[in-house]
Amino acid sequence: MNRPKLKTKSFSIRTLREWGILAIDLLTVTICYMGAVVLSQAYLPSQESATLLQILQSAFICLPIVLLIFFLSFLAFRVFKVVWRYARGRDYLRIVGACIVGTILFSFLDQIIGFIKIEGIQPTVDTKFKQVIYPAYIMLGTFTTAFIILFRMIYEFIYARQKDKLEISKRKRTMIIGAGYTASVILEEISRGDSIYDPICMIDDDPDKLGRIINEIEVVGNTQDIAIIVQKYAIDVIIFAIPSLGGEVRQRILTDCNATKCQVKVLPFMSEMIDNVNITKQMRDINIGDLLGRQQITFDDAGVASYIYDKVVMVTGGGGSIGSELCRQIAKYKPRRIVIVDVYENCAYNIQQEMLRNYGKDYDLHVEIVSITDYDKMDELFKEFRPQIIFHAAAHKHVPLMETVPEEAVKNNIFGTYNVALLADKHNVQKFIMISTDKAVNPTNVMGATKRCCEEIVQMMAQKGSKTEFAAVRFGNVLGSNGSVIPLFKEQIENGGPVTVTHPDIIRYFMTIPEAVSLVLQAGTFAHGGEIFVLDMGKQVKIVTLAENLIKLMGYKPYTDIDIVFTGLRPGEKLYEELLMDEEGLKKTDNEKIFIGHQVQIDIPAFTAELEKMRGICFTNDKQAVVDQLKVLVPTFKHDTAYLEKITKQAEAYKEEKQSE
Repeated sequence: MNRPKLKTKSFSIRTLREWGILAIDLLTVTICYMGAVVLSQAYLPSQESATLLQILQSAFICLPIVLLIFFLSFLAFRVFKVVWRYARGRDYLRIVGACIVGTILFSFLDQIIGFIKIEGIQPTVDTKFKQVIYPAYIMLGTFTTAFIILFRMIYEFIYARQKDKLEISKRKRTMIIGAGYTASVILEEISRGDSIYDPICMIDDDPDKLGRIINEIEVVGNTQDIAIIVQKYAIDVIIFAIPSLGGEVRQRILTDCNATKCQVKVLPFMSEMIDNVNITKQMRDINIGDLLGRQQITFDDAGVASYIYDKVVMVTGGGGSIGSELCRQIAKYKPRRIVIVDVYENCAYNIQQEMLRNYGKDYDLHVEIVSITDYDKMDELFKEFRPQIIFHAAAHKHVPLMETVPEEAVKNNIFGTYNVALLADKHNVQKFIMISTDKAVNPTNVMGATKRCCEEIVQMMAQKGSKTEFAAVRFGNVLGSNGSVIPLFKEQIENGGPVTVTHPDIIRYFMTIPEAVSLVLQAGTFAHGGEIFVLDMGKQVKIVTLAENLIKLMGYKPYTDIDIVFTGLRPGEKLYEELLMDEEGLKKTDNEKIFIGHQVQIDIPAFTAELEKMRGICFTNDKQAVVDQLKVLVPTFKHDTAYLEKITKQAEAYKEEKQSE
């Protein structure tokens, strides 16, 4: 009941303000018009000049016509609608246009009808009449434009000065890294809005920019002097404004920024920036991914658009980390329909609401709560929606948990994938892209073994001659995904520690969620049947280094403020992961970061027979029998528990060494 009243009140205040601005503008027109008529008399021969009273009386006669014309012009150009403290060049052009149009219309009517007549003067239309009026027209247009703009600028200046005085204590002293185009846009945005940032100085590694001034802010040094400049200028916030910079240089700069204890704001990479959204709104806090020093991987999306545009796309596991990002990126390519399939309703609901907020009714979006292990229900979905492209991201992925319930890992990962693959073939789906993992290579854990079996299913379906183009995409760990180490480490640090790392030598490949999803979409352009795509993920990163950097990032000192405890490798865990099996080799694609593992021939009759045997075993819930059958389905599966015990002693030695430092 209160909401309509609130809206009505807001509307009344806004309307009153707008009419007030319009009244001031018309008062300005009145003054400028009277002044223009009076001053125009200077162009008359002295013997024909009228008295000031005669001039004013004559001018008042047609003043209502002038005001009516300018009133309509201001309405047409909506000059009173602009919030002038945020005004830009095009907003001032509205005033220029309105004043010019108003002047031209009035001069046209005056010449035709002859409104302006000064008592005692009877100039002819051909000569003296025009001599009297033309200067008045010019002065009217010039004066009204100049004074209305001047009043706006005075208002903006006074408003800004008052706001600065009132809120100077609330604003944060800010240093901007980078003195290029992006930095200049940031300076413009924070100077126009009610920003909490007070720009004090800039730094840039280009020696030609040292001492230069951009938007009244000076370039005072380079990135080697970050700590010194922060202390000298009492900086509170650092904005990293070089979105094109990546790799080790970016890592070095952001590490130095983080060491200052200032709040650090980072812009996304150029490929991640959103058009038509203010740059300052896209800034985010520094995160652990910024400190890894990886060069961002970019992709050519032209091929992606060609196979997704106007298609019905189904994403299984669409509520998860990878699945939800798939939905976000797929939406950019304008599919006809997106079908999100997930068994966990909370995550599915979250991505549904996000998609509705961002895209509204642009796409036909459907969310279906169903398990991929339910073949009949999935078959009904295929009949109803007729998907043309499937991204299969649904899976159990947590390594230690799957060690305790291998039968559930098999039911969901293997037979869920088998169901979706069979239905894709049955309903003539164009492409089927499965999300795999580096843990599928020479697996030592149940989860990795089930994902390798899923890859074999994909290759088997392709080798059977299906019309569907089946492929799998294999990559390493994803920063910030559900179940990854980053959320766990953050929670442990927030609770005062310790941070638990399984082993000081354990290393992993890492990539961001957007990069992983870009790979998946790009792989679809190369998929023709049976490929396993592998990403060049650069160097592997030590998990303990990741933990140490995250502790520093959150303002603590490792092993002093927050301890790191080595718990020993978990069941099925390896010190390092691989991206290729020995027999696969590599084949290049058009993208230098994406490779294809050579297909391994599948003995289809034998493999399907062993699959059906596994189906019966896993429903008996005999854990050891499930693991044994997995070794049959995946010959490279080495479930060696003794391996874990051999290397756990190294962890304590590493910790003692770090503590002594």
